Amino acid sequence: MFSKESLLFLKNLKKNNHKEWFETHRKTYENARSEALQVNAELLKHLAKKDERFASLQPKDCMFRINRDIRFSKDKSPYKTHFGLVFTPGGKSSIKSGFYLHIEPGASFAGGGIWAPEPAVLAAIRQEIDYNLKEWKGIVEKASFKNLFGDLDQSDKLSRPPKGYEADNPALDYLKLKHFVVGTRLSDEALTGKTIIRDSAKAFDALLPMFKFLDRAIG
Repeated sequence: MFSKESLLFLKNLKKNNHKEWFETHRKTYENARSEALQVNAELLKHLAKKDERFASLQPKDCMFRINRDIRFSKDKSPYKTHFGLVFTPGGKSSIKSGFYLHIEPGASFAGGGIWAPEPAVLAAIRQEIDYNLKEWKGIVEKASFKNLFGDLDQSDKLSRPPKGYEADNPALDYLKLKHFVVGTRLSDEALTGKTIIRDSAKAFDALLPMFKFLDRAIG
């Protein structure tokens, strides 16, 4: 579904991240992008069987641009060295939970959740976890979930309890989180072999209980 040639393009782009090289290899990029869109389309078909809201999404609307926004970045490299595929009912700007497939040599993964929710959404999620801790733990601490994804993303985690919660709150480890996302690694062999759709779909299906919990919190 994603060729070795396309994976090699991403590897070489990392070493030659400038406009002149990219334009010289634009045809190779277009081929790689087309393959990523094919993967995108297959995963959309799978998700539409689970939730009809995905049926209206188009593959091209579920993939991030390869161009980086360098306006406020010290790193002026013009291109991302990966393809990012995101699937959220309502589109990429939705505040709902989303599935994500990251295609990058040696660093690909499938997963999803809600990354850096705005304050009101974050407060709603924390309240839902506080009120329904047993249900939440039954989802994210389930053996099959942990074996596939491990722990939720811990980056930017608070060092102190968030405002309104005490230090002895049994849900504190989760209330300190700022992101509610997980992922499972995908090998280069899975990307360029025949299992990328199967492995990604397996990860997406495993996330459905967590997504229902989070989306219920958001309302």
